[in-house]
This record gives sequence, C-alpha cells and structure tokens, in this order.
Amino acid sequence: MTTASKLTDAVGLPPSQRAPRVLVVDDEPPIVDLIVGYLDREGWEVQTAGDGHAALAEVREFGPDAVILDLMLPGLDGIEVCKQLRTFSDAYVLMLTARSEEVDRIVGLTVGADDYLAKPFSPRELVARIKALLRRPRTPGQTASPGAPIPGLSIDVGRRLVRVDDRPVELTETEFDLLAALAGEPGIVMPRSRLFGAVWGEGYLADDHLVDVHIANIRRKLGDDPASPRFIDTVRGIGYRMREAQ
Repeated sequence: MTTASKLTDAVGLPPSQRAPRVLVVDDEPPIVDLIVGYLDREGWEVQTAGDGHAALAEVREFGPDAVILDLMLPGLDGIEVCKQLRTFSDAYVLMLTARSEEVDRIVGLTVGADDYLAKPFSPRELVARIKALLRRPRTPGQTASPGAPIPGLSIDVGRRLVRVDDRPVELTETEFDLLAALAGEPGIVMPRSRLFGAVWGEGYLADDHLVDVHIANIRRKLGDDPASPRFIDTVRGIGYRMREAQ
C-alpha cells in the first residue's frame, strides 16, 4: 500500500540520488498513520503493509532501505518475516514490540533485525533511529579495514565477505560492521560506547544488549566459543577485543 509520498520520480535512481525508502509493517492503523506522518515530514518514500505475507511482497517490489517491523502480525509474525526477508534483502530492520520481555527483543536481533524499539515509543526517537541506520555506510570499502591478519579469519571489506577456515560466513549488515570495527584494531579493547559510535553513529541511544546480542550472533556464526574464544574476547564491564595473531 503506497502512502501519499511520491514514488514515480525516484524510479530507477540509485539510493544516493533519491529519498530513502521505508516500509512500515504494522496491523494497527493508528500506529501506521502516526509513523507515516512523521516519515512523510522527512520527505521519505513510504509504503505500508498490514501482515507478514504482504510485508515480504512489498520488500521484493518496493526495495526499501529500511523496514519498521512490528513483532506481532497476523499471518507471519515479525520474527518469521525478518528471517525470510534476510534471505533476499539487506534492508535495515527496526523491530517494534509491544511486549516488555527481554527475550522478544533478543530473538528479533538474532534473526537479523538491526535495532528494536518497545511500544509505546516516541515517534521522534523512531525517526532518529532510522536516520542513524541510514547514515551507516552501505557501499563497498567504507567500513574500517581490518588490521593485522587474524589466523583462520578472512574479512574482505570491499566485497563485505567473511570466511572462517575458508568457510563462508553469512553476516547481516550490522554484524559485518561490528566485526570489521573490532578487526580494525586487533588487541585493542573496544568499549560498547565506541562500537555504538563506529556502527550506529555518535550519540546513538541504545542499551548494552544491542551490541551484546549482535556480538553473540557473530560468535555463533564464526563458531567462536565465548568460554574459550578464538577470535573475540569479552572484557568484562567494558566491551570486546579482537584477538591478535599469536
């Protein structure tokens, strides 16, 4: 479903030459109308979907840069939508949840969401978070280059590819950026606040779990046991450190 935003003027233009495209997925019309109103004020192209199946169809057709995705949806829920979306789209995903349980937010990040926001939320904060995601580099070569080689781990920044022992590893945009930030300075402790700045932008408001869960996902995909880490050390109370070559 297309909002009043103009779409025809941007057909065929690359992301750098057009307004950002945002898909709003929620089955509550008052919330959709509220979000769309704030996004329209930014001059962004906006489309909406009211259920999981429609959301996946819109992602394929509209090609959004970011998706605001409600957790509780008819048909496919937000978790399943995000999981399927990640198989064909690299759009940034901000997940909305009406539940207060931490597990819902963690599960959302585990399947590929980049951020989450609990209802009720401030529309201004929602817009600020989407802006922060859209500011992140999405073109090859703009992420910090890895430092000294790390045995068993290969990071191709230009093509955004990761391999462990010559095995390809599929990471989300956020996971790749976090890994590249750590690998850029092996042996150096990276506080969570610094990782926030490197990946989400300076001044981004988020809690520690946002980095912690993404790091946990990276470790799982790399096959890196936190109890006996091969690549990423946890520095208790501070943040994380990429191990140096021995």
